[in-house]
Amino acid sequence: MKKGRLLNSELSRLIASLGHGQSVTVADAGLPIPLGSHRIDLALTEGVPGFLETLEVLLAEMQVESVIIAKEMAAASPELYQALMSRIGQLSSEQGQLVEVLKLSHEAFKAESHDSMGIVRTGEFTPYANIILKSGVVF
Repeated sequence: MKKGRLLNSELSRLIASLGHGQSVTVADAGLPIPLGSHRIDLALTEGVPGFLETLEVLLAEMQVESVIIAKEMAAASPELYQALMSRIGQLSSEQGQLVEVLKLSHEAFKAESHDSMGIVRTGEFTPYANIILKSGVVF
């Protein structure tokens, strides 16, 4: 459910259309996006926009019940993993409820992303910089 400051009309429309339990994937530049998926391509060049900055805007706009990441992120991109886990902990505090983190193999993550209402492609080049955000409710 939308919270309030996003400028990109396509992303804003996507978030406003989410119901409880539906998902949005935020992806690095290399995540395969299946044909037929609602693709919102923000990638301009390497690192622009970045994964974390894109995620930050989405987190300001939607209520998140749980997230899914690839378990490989912790070993392959430890700095990103730590920053992400810190931000998810902060989000839990902001929302007043625990945001569950589910870790899947990268292959299972890719399969799960196919169920997303939209896949947002960033310019991020950090390995495994992908997350699925499951929508919660604000009441």
